Amino acid sequence: MTQAQNKPTGILPADEIAALVGAGHVAVASPLADNQVQPASLDLRLGHVAHRLRASFLPGPGRTVAERLADLALHEIDLKSGAVLETGCVYLVPLLETLSLPADLAADTNPKSSTGRLDVFTRVIADNARVFDKIPAGYAGPLYLEISPRTFPVLVRTGSRLSQIRFRRGEARLSDEDLARLHARDTVVTSAEPRFEGGVALSIDLAGRDGLIGFRAKRHTGVVDVDRPGVLDVLDFWEPIHRVRDSGLVLDPDEFYILASKEAVHVPPDYAAEMVPFDPLVGEFRVHYAGFFDPGFGHAAAGGSGSRAVLEVRSHDVPFILEDGQIVGRLVYEHLAGTPPTLYGSDLKSNYQGQGLKLSKHFKAYTGRS
Repeated sequence: MTQAQNKPTGILPADEIAALVGAGHVAVASPLADNQVQPASLDLRLGHVAHRLRASFLPGPGRTVAERLADLALHEIDLKSGAVLETGCVYLVPLLETLSLPADLAADTNPKSSTGRLDVFTRVIADNARVFDKIPAGYAGPLYLEISPRTFPVLVRTGSRLSQIRFRRGEARLSDEDLARLHARDTVVTSAEPRFEGGVALSIDLAGRDGLIGFRAKRHTGVVDVDRPGVLDVLDFWEPIHRVRDSGLVLDPDEFYILASKEAVHVPPDYAAEMVPFDPLVGEFRVHYAGFFDPGFGHAAAGGSGSRAVLEVRSHDVPFILEDGQIVGRLVYEHLAGTPPTLYGSDLKSNYQGQGLKLSKHFKAYTGRS
C-alpha cells in the first residue's frame, strides 16, 4: 500500500491546508492573510490586474488560459489601488495562489457567501480546463477568477477574496443512507420528515418572520466595496418583500432575490456541506450561487443552534411562482479527512453563524424602518 493510500480520504481540514501551503503545493505570491484558511477551505485572493473580456471561455485540453487571453482580452485594469467592475461585463483576474497538487489531491472552488449575496457571478478557471470550478488531481499551474457583476457594480483590489477552494482526497460524499444515519445521531436539518434524495432537501420560507420574507435588489445603485463590511444602508440597494396572504412569491425575470430556507442547517465538526439544485426540471429559476458550508456552520459545537440557508434566487426567462415550503435545493454532505482545529462560528467570529434571513456582510443590520 502506498503512502497516499494510507492517508485518510475526505475534504482536507485547515491544518492540512496550511501544510499544503508550507510544502509549496499551494504557492502564494504574498503571505497568507488573517483567516484566509477556513475550517475546510482556503480563500483565494485577486491578483494585480483584471482583464476585461469579450466573452467567457474555457481553454480546453492542451491550451493555457494565457494563450486564450491574447485573443479575448479587451484591456487591462490595474487592481493595486482598487477598481470598479461594472455590471454586465466579464473580467478575468489571475489569482495570487497557484497550485502544484499531489497526484492524490483534487480541488473544487465556489464563490464565497458574501460574493453570491451580492449577485456577483464568479468561477475559477485552470489551464487545459474543460469545465469551471473543478481542478483535477495533480494539477500544476495558475488559477484565474472569472468575475461578472450582475446587479451591483463592485469595487475590488489586489487581495480581495471573492472565492474559495477546498481540497479532496478520494471519495468524500455521503450516500443517502449514510446521511440519514448521520441525521439520526446528529441532526443535519430541522425538519420533521427530512427527505434524502441525492442529499437532504431544503425548502423555501415564504411565511417569514414578522411578515418579512426576503429582499429584491434595486437597479442603478451605488458601488459596493467588497472589503468594507457593515457600512451600506439596506434600503439604498434592496427592496424588502413582505408576505401578502398565502399567494406565494412571483419571481420576475432577471430580478435578483435574497430569500431563506425554512429549515435550519447543522454541519457537524467532521463534515462539510454543499448546496446543489434540487432538480433543474422543477422550475425556471436558479438558487444559490455560493453553496459551500464549512464544518461547524449552525452546529452547537461552534456556538450555533441552527442557521438557515440564505438563498440567492434568480428567475430565468419567464415569471415563476414560488410557494411556501416548496423544495428548492439539496444539501450534499461530505466527510473530512480530519477534524479541523477551528470551526465556522464562534472560533472564527464568522459573519453568518446563527443567521436567519440575512444580506451580505457589507450592509448594516436591517431594522424594518426606512
